[in-house]
Amino acid sequence: MMLPRIEASWLSGGPLPRLLQVLDGDGEEARVVGGAVRNALLGEPIAEIDVATTARPDEMMRRVTAAKFKAVPTGIEHGTVTVIVDGAPFEVTTLRHDVETDGRHAKVAFGRDWKADAERRDFTMNALSAARDGVVHDYVGGLEDLAARRVRFIGEPRRRIEEDYLRILRFFRFNAAYGEGVLDPEGLHACIVSRAGLAQLSRERVRMELVKLLVARRATPVLQVMADTGLLPTLLKGVPNVVHFATMTGLEAALSQRPDAMRRLAALTVLVVEDADRLHQVLRLSNDEHARLAAMAAGWRAFSPAMSGPTQHASLYRARDDFTAQVMLAWVRAGAPSNAQAWHALFELPRRWPVPVFPLKAADLMARGVEKGARLGVALKAAEQAWIEADFPSAPAKIAAIADAAARR
Repeated sequence: MMLPRIEASWLSGGPLPRLLQVLDGDGEEARVVGGAVRNALLGEPIAEIDVATTARPDEMMRRVTAAKFKAVPTGIEHGTVTVIVDGAPFEVTTLRHDVETDGRHAKVAFGRDWKADAERRDFTMNALSAARDGVVHDYVGGLEDLAARRVRFIGEPRRRIEEDYLRILRFFRFNAAYGEGVLDPEGLHACIVSRAGLAQLSRERVRMELVKLLVARRATPVLQVMADTGLLPTLLKGVPNVVHFATMTGLEAALSQRPDAMRRLAALTVLVVEDADRLHQVLRLSNDEHARLAAMAAGWRAFSPAMSGPTQHASLYRARDDFTAQVMLAWVRAGAPSNAQAWHALFELPRRWPVPVFPLKAADLMARGVEKGARLGVALKAAEQAWIEADFPSAPAKIAAIADAAARR
């Protein structure tokens, strides 16, 4: 059978060929593996390039060091070294096979068998490898599945999952990113019957997969399957609303907004601040992610196209960077179409009305007799509130009058 060949600039020029030349030869072989091969064949963007080699870790380190490349032993016990060539990092791993797995971690033995290395991977489309000349090698039927955009476990699905329960989430994430049509029935069944294993996973790993899934191309139908099978409520520890999620993805497209995982997560399952707090714990969100969700939860109900002009200005001033997300969340929850003119006008407010800077400082009130301390802070806040309620005047006389009134208080 004629094997396909990858024709890509990153394989023929730049730092990768230099690395492969060092690792490939004198009894050893190196190939590009995994996602880079898959995405190259699909015409999808390539975020990172991983390399596998028959060379054992000590020989790998000897070769790259001799070539003056920087080598960082990021996972040396599993045969993985990050090699930096001309500033570009490549994860290089010795061929291996699993000796023992517990659903989270694996003990491995190094080998020289490309087929055995491919068979230990999760999905057939991820087990492809490409030699230096671009020729793609397939040991598990990955090319056929890739052509059909079918995400299929290698071998018996339940056994693959029991090796690492994160593969349940990866099954759904890869279907959302690369799949078409219905999900592989055997794989889906195995995910459902093995779902108790999700409890073994760290919250950080769950968050990582879920965030990637939320912004994937087919996130909506895949999340619907997860909701229908009970997996999504289990993950989120709450009730998901896939309809609102789908509406948000459509609104993003209509408004030319980039897919935003936290905005989509808010549409999916955040109604009140307590929901944001729950997700912070359940998914181990970053503090910034939690703050964004909490701001959306606290603010979306305040937005409506029926707001007066001054009220719109005040809402934008208070929300600042959260304004767009809060308006979009309110828009989704209102059930208005993406072409609703009134909502669109509210969304466009930041372009029409640049947010002004509060013109008064502590020194302005101190010059009017307010002493340093708690009273100064109270007076400054009162002045800012009066300025907002007056719809942000810029005339010096009006600003001075606001300062005088705050000082008298």
